[in-house]
Amino acid sequence: MNNSVQLIGHYGSDEIIACSAWTSTSRDLNEEKRGRIEKLIKMLWQNGHQTPFEKGIVHFLVDTDIASHIHILKHRISSLNAESARYKELKEDKYYLPSDWKDDPADHSNIDLDDNRCFSWKSSDSFSWIEVLEEYTKLGNKLYHQCIDDLEPSLGRKRIKESARFFKTYNSQIQADVMFNMRSFANFQKLRNSEHAQLEIKDIAQKMLEVVQDMPGNPFKFTLEAFGS
Repeated sequence: MNNSVQLIGHYGSDEIIACSAWTSTSRDLNEEKRGRIEKLIKMLWQNGHQTPFEKGIVHFLVDTDIASHIHILKHRISSLNAESARYKELKEDKYYLPSDWKDDPADHSNIDLDDNRCFSWKSSDSFSWIEVLEEYTKLGNKLYHQCIDDLEPSLGRKRIKESARFFKTYNSQIQADVMFNMRSFANFQKLRNSEHAQLEIKDIAQKMLEVVQDMPGNPFKFTLEAFGS
């Protein structure tokens, strides 16, 4: 299952950000002043006057692998909440498979499957690394649920939920509620929508940028242009 991004909503606009900056003088707007918003926003960003950009908010619902969820957590953001295997059993076993692995074959000489009954293949079989990862993920999910069923009587529901999740792999997917102010969103885009970023988090960052750019009326047009997006 691919990672996905949905825009839940937003607050503010280029005008709101500009008015925040103009509070120190006058917030009164007329057509002449509205015509200066683009230039003002560019000047604010280029000169490091970034507090007004915190008055703009974008809010997403993201289906993400756990590894990418950790990338998101490392940023200064307004709010993040996500599905937690500590508080509930993850009944839906969603997972992500890397799109660039394709069908590259696994080197059988380095994988001893004959003595490992957890997998469905023998060393003489032909299989790819993407198949190995999927099989490994499914095994982890199966053990996760079985562990909860078997150990709940002795450990209790709360403890077994939070410890059985150790069977969950980094490619397991959860749903996250993510909110950025535009200052933080710029930092996220700079670091994660980059050629140096991991493929999965770059894909999420790009999808976030695209849904913000496609918002009706393009309320953050000058802001996005100002920080180079």
